[in-house]
Amino acid sequence: MTTALEKEKAVAAPTTADGRRGSHAMRWWVLAVLGVAQLMVVLDATVVNIALPEAQLDLGFSNGDRQWVVTGYALAFGSLLLLGGRLSDLFGRRTTFIIGLIGFAAASAAGGAAPSFEVLVGARVAQGVFGALLAPAALSLLTVTFTEPKERAKAFGIFGAIAGAGGALGLLLGGALTEWASWRWVMYVNLVFAAIALVGAIMLLAKHTATVRPKLDLPGTLTVTAALFAIVYGFSKAESDGWTNSATLGFLIGGVLLLGVFVALEQRVEHPLLPLRVILDRTRGASYMTVFAIGIGMFAMFLFLTYYMQQSLGYSPIITGVAFLPMVAGMVASSTTVPALLVPKVGPKVTVVSGFLVAALGMALLTRIGVDTAYASHILPSLILMGLGLGTAMSTAFIGATSGVHHDDAGVASAMVNTSQQVGGSIGTALLSTLAATAFGDYVTDHVSGAAPSPAVLAEAAVQSYTTTFWWAAAIFVVGAVVTGIIMPNNVPVPSEGEPVLAH
Repeated sequence: MTTALEKEKAVAAPTTADGRRGSHAMRWWVLAVLGVAQLMVVLDATVVNIALPEAQLDLGFSNGDRQWVVTGYALAFGSLLLLGGRLSDLFGRRTTFIIGLIGFAAASAAGGAAPSFEVLVGARVAQGVFGALLAPAALSLLTVTFTEPKERAKAFGIFGAIAGAGGALGLLLGGALTEWASWRWVMYVNLVFAAIALVGAIMLLAKHTATVRPKLDLPGTLTVTAALFAIVYGFSKAESDGWTNSATLGFLIGGVLLLGVFVALEQRVEHPLLPLRVILDRTRGASYMTVFAIGIGMFAMFLFLTYYMQQSLGYSPIITGVAFLPMVAGMVASSTTVPALLVPKVGPKVTVVSGFLVAALGMALLTRIGVDTAYASHILPSLILMGLGLGTAMSTAFIGATSGVHHDDAGVASAMVNTSQQVGGSIGTALLSTLAATAFGDYVTDHVSGAAPSPAVLAEAAVQSYTTTFWWAAAIFVVGAVVTGIIMPNNVPVPSEGEPVLAH
């Protein structure tokens, strides 16, 4: 029997002449626009890191202050993602996407022209704010645009490849711009990406229409924003000040308690910020956990393998970026082929678990590195395996994370993907940095008696710290495979529905 709500949704969601919902006619061009915007946001997580030493010399800020250029962005981005996702559901994905693009470009211009440290940090915070609008809107636009299973798998594969490979490309682009131009160009380059995406968005994206606009869940918004801020900041404090620091413990415990309050609130309000049906679905829930685990391990790999190549092997920033390209190639190859080929045949569970295990093998192989080992024999095979494995798992998780959602929930479902990756990255950076520092100290203690450690001992200690993090990251990928294997059903994900749009 058809309910009144179902009739209302049917009236509110007109179809196109060929029976398809949403922006469909120009869908592959829409994918290109969304890909450019996604690349801009993902690049920004790593491109600035390479340029930080030059920016520090130019603007004259201390080593202690330097982390705020990274942390300011992470705090704003991570804590506001769920709000950004829900705003795109309420006010239209096209509108939110365009506002996010313009704001991100303006913040990037301000950062590039920053005359002082304070202005640079402010610009990075603003980038995080508008990135939190932009990233969920881009993924949710993809979700409601591609609603046919075969095309959806291909589109999400391409988008997943961009999301996964963007970090490595950021290292290359950051190194090239810093070495050949100026650190300021790692900010200015966003204007090029934003201009291309903005023109495409205005020309191609259909305007959203809605007959009902629910109220924003203000208590839930304030609670989860505070919770995510506390958790991300707590992990950044753990990295710099240690896990036993009172501020670290206070923020982490407070964040977890606030998350509990948020869950309780969402069960009671009429229009929740994050309807619990979004995350309680086993396919979507397992997909968010997949992205979370990948975030922990992948951020660690980028961070510590970059340290190894630059500090132990003496690679320049540009050569380091080039060294990551085989991983990018593996990720693009697997992301754009595996979901369409394997998921319909063996199911998402088998595909994701296989991807995790291949990535874990690649990470484990990285533990063979030494003070002076060859790239071709000790690094290249690992990067290729990790690219293939992570591309397989991530692109499949992107499909699962937004499967079967009503268009009213597509934005917040997409925001959960970004939130899972951001929180995973924060945990990975803090946890594995601590483990690396402990391994370094233990090695020096065990190999030095009385006198100051020799350069050879310090070099070996550094390698020991890197291999320790690689073993832990491999273990995290194995745990991710086990958890996904238990939780995720092996049914092919159901496409989400298209959104109602105004006719052109």
